[in-house]
Amino acid sequence: MIRRIEKLKHPKAIVFDWDNTLVNTWPVIHKSLEETYLAFDKKPMTMDEVKSNVKYSLRDSFPDIFHDEWEKARDIFYDTFEKVHLEELQKLEGADIFLNDLKSLDIPISLVSNKTGKYLRQEAKHLEWDELFHRMIGAGDAENDKPAIDPLYLALEETNLELNEAIWFVGDSEVDIKIAENAGCTGILLHFNEVPTDMAACPHQVHPDFDSLIREIRQFY
Repeated sequence: MIRRIEKLKHPKAIVFDWDNTLVNTWPVIHKSLEETYLAFDKKPMTMDEVKSNVKYSLRDSFPDIFHDEWEKARDIFYDTFEKVHLEELQKLEGADIFLNDLKSLDIPISLVSNKTGKYLRQEAKHLEWDELFHRMIGAGDAENDKPAIDPLYLALEETNLELNEAIWFVGDSEVDIKIAENAGCTGILLHFNEVPTDMAACPHQVHPDFDSLIREIRQFY
């Protein structure tokens, strides 16, 4: 299922996922979901279940879980999320050096996340990373969320670049690889643990850490 191409296209821009690609937000997501599930007398997911199941944006996933009450569930989730997300936000080890290395190579980098746009930008600013990114596009910023390709168009605004294999999309989940596939871009799986074998979308390459990925990128410079 996993395919590795020996020679990728020279990256003209790199678009990153956010949660658990550049930052560790699993504890925040788990806590916010736990409070939401309990409010509806549902059994909360374990951390492992959260990591396996949380892929899509809230507006795409909550209607299937909470049905007609999904908007009430959304409000409970965000009430909890807003209380904890900045204080518990953590940069993944090595992400700081990696992102600054990319900027030194003068590669345009953007974010496309299924986290609500205002929270995405708040978190990037809190970490003093906001100046590193050309665009920071979150859930609700485009007409449709990832894996639809609409957010990618916003991420590349004012770059004069088209969606093709010279645009790399880097993320930690199947949804990230799916948006790359849908857009005809190069999908890079950055996976710090064991790579899942049941992915429906096939990454062009898999990297276990930032050091491996930056070595790949530096081959073009």
